[in-house]
Amino acid sequence: MENVYKRLKKSLTLPETVFTADNSVLLGDLKIGEHTSIWYNVVIRADVESITIGECCNIQDGTVIHVTKDKHATNLGNYVSVGHNATLHGCTIGDNVLLGIGAIILDGVVLEGDNLVAAGSLLPPGKKYPKNTLIKGSPAKVARELSEKEISDIKANAIRYTQYKEIYLNLENT
Repeated sequence: MENVYKRLKKSLTLPETVFTADNSVLLGDLKIGEHTSIWYNVVIRADVESITIGECCNIQDGTVIHVTKDKHATNLGNYVSVGHNATLHGCTIGDNVLLGIGAIILDGVVLEGDNLVAAGSLLPPGKKYPKNTLIKGSPAKVARELSEKEISDIKANAIRYTQYKEIYLNLENT
């Protein structure tokens, strides 16, 4: 339990460009990149392992991000959009990924990047999904390759959320 105590004592320093909603819970060994937004009722609990969230990510309302003690950290790349009420647990998410509303991503899952995960999908433990793919179902499978437009739309969505968070940051500073 000493490891847990050390992680809980870590002080969280956020870049000034990060928005965190007042009722979000951020705890433990957590690193968050520039221009990221953490929305309402989000819980990010890095109490027993680390969590890293890249730049220009958006963690939408009701999401839970956690880890597995001494086994699975959670790592998100840049330009990752996590839809409302998603659950991420001990997984690795590459750059430019959109996780649909209510998606569940379990221990040891790896998304290589440029992925779209359909709403409500369940990605079972230990699965690896290749770049440029649409992933859907329960258990989730690769449905098809993504078009160049779909891949650029994923990044555009993340950029749009960086604009939304600017509105909220400006409200906090008035």
